[in-house]
Amino acid sequence: MASRSKHKGNKGRTRPRIPRAKYVFVTGGVVSSLGKGITSASLGLLLKERGYRVTILKADPYLNVDPGTMSPFQHGEVYVTDDGAETDLDLGHYERFIDVSMSKLNNVTSGQIYERVIQKERDGAYLGGTVQVIPHVTDEIIARICELASTKEKPQFVITEVGGTVGDIESLPFLEAFRQFFLLAGARNVLFVHVTLLPYIAAADEVKTKPTQHSVYRLREIGLQPNVIVARTEKPIEQDVRDKIALFCNVSAGDVFAAKDAASIYEVPLNLEKEGLADNVLKKMGMRAQPPELHAWRSRVNHILSPSKRVTVAIVGKYVGLQDAYKSINEAFIHAGAELDLHVDTRWIDAELVEQDGPAAHLSEVHGLLIPGGFGVRGSEGKVEAVRYARENGLPYFGICLGLQMAVVEFARTVAGLKNANSSEFRPRTRHPVIALMPGQRAVAQKGGTMRLGSWSCHLQRGTKAFEAYGSELIYERHRHRYEFNNAYREPLENAGMVFSGVNPDEGLVEMAEVKGHPWFVCCQFHPELKSRLTRAHPLFLKFVESSYNEKLRRNS
Repeated sequence: MASRSKHKGNKGRTRPRIPRAKYVFVTGGVVSSLGKGITSASLGLLLKERGYRVTILKADPYLNVDPGTMSPFQHGEVYVTDDGAETDLDLGHYERFIDVSMSKLNNVTSGQIYERVIQKERDGAYLGGTVQVIPHVTDEIIARICELASTKEKPQFVITEVGGTVGDIESLPFLEAFRQFFLLAGARNVLFVHVTLLPYIAAADEVKTKPTQHSVYRLREIGLQPNVIVARTEKPIEQDVRDKIALFCNVSAGDVFAAKDAASIYEVPLNLEKEGLADNVLKKMGMRAQPPELHAWRSRVNHILSPSKRVTVAIVGKYVGLQDAYKSINEAFIHAGAELDLHVDTRWIDAELVEQDGPAAHLSEVHGLLIPGGFGVRGSEGKVEAVRYARENGLPYFGICLGLQMAVVEFARTVAGLKNANSSEFRPRTRHPVIALMPGQRAVAQKGGTMRLGSWSCHLQRGTKAFEAYGSELIYERHRHRYEFNNAYREPLENAGMVFSGVNPDEGLVEMAEVKGHPWFVCCQFHPELKSRLTRAHPLFLKFVESSYNEKLRRNS
């Protein structure tokens, strides 16, 4: 029996050629949410600012094909790429740090891997052999890394971060694939970075290394030896602590780096640069090290940490109990504030509380209002009431995705006289469906990956606030929605004073809307927050924050 099964899993197996590049694998230990994504993004920034081409892959062990159908309370924000992939929110960190557009190749899940393996089995690709985790699943993981490394951008560094914590059953196939990758690519081309926790015990006034020791022990059991340890800590790490970690984790003391808690995530790459992380990685991989160009980054971080002005904006949404559901919006406010040298105080307000208490109870003291994207009827009337308050009181308003739709509903009801106007998402038989399901969505039954996704063009009308913000007639922005403005209502709303300042030139779909005579009332169907960067804040967020600050000055004058 043993002789028959010896090679049963290798039928139809082809090992990929490893593209010429340097590969860094980032793992995490002790607890989740240590900052593997920020560590990966920070290392990527430090390498990119030294002149290297960098890309980053997030490997998620969950069995969902992508996070598109997951509740924001489960997963946080779904980050959408230009090519329409619904991905992990860490891809947002990657883009914001290294300022390189990600794609569907930059996020892989266990669900995607198993889906491809099973489809190959159904197609007969394994020549009747037994399909197994090793080698078939691990080969598919290796193939995905190679596919990313083979893109036309020809990255010199491919950083791969695996989700979860060492010891999780779900991540074992990925870690085994990394072990095999090391053997295939060679020690000079592969480096392992392990992010771990150094807890501080206040009663003993001591930083404890034992969790890190056990975490590395579990990693070595799997067959992986970390080359670099990045220790998350709230206290500075003394040399004796570094020496102890080095001794028990089989690295040198110079390979232990402190990732001290920072006031802003944008400080982290600067702190890791002081620690010498990037130079260490480059030396180990035989690459030339030179000083990075971080002047613009430092300048923005200084504005974040020591702003000269402040402004308060309200965000009325459905998922405010978990701010990661709006991660990119929060970061876009930080970017705009850094460019304008002010701090944006974000006041998160549950839309249902606006329904319950009335908008004035929550909005009278803020200087601007943003309503973000979302799904479902819960809280929708609270959003409509918040829009009405902003429109009638001259409060700067910024509507994103559902925020545009709620603005159209409010305007149609209150100004255009279309009584009971609504979105057909919330009231399918409404008399005036000013927001309706897109024609291409009506026959869609499958939920995952079937919305209007990715980058679409938008033509802007000159003389509008949208054009003033962008300074261009043609823009490209990322979408994630099923419902759109119903063009059958375009004329009556335009006659009532709504300006449709942005339209998709190919399908005539309304992408942006404004209200005449209002200080700043701008809505967009797309998600501009996804393209904001620390050193290049998104123009719509810049103009909204600027208008909100002007509202503050007006009130104080």
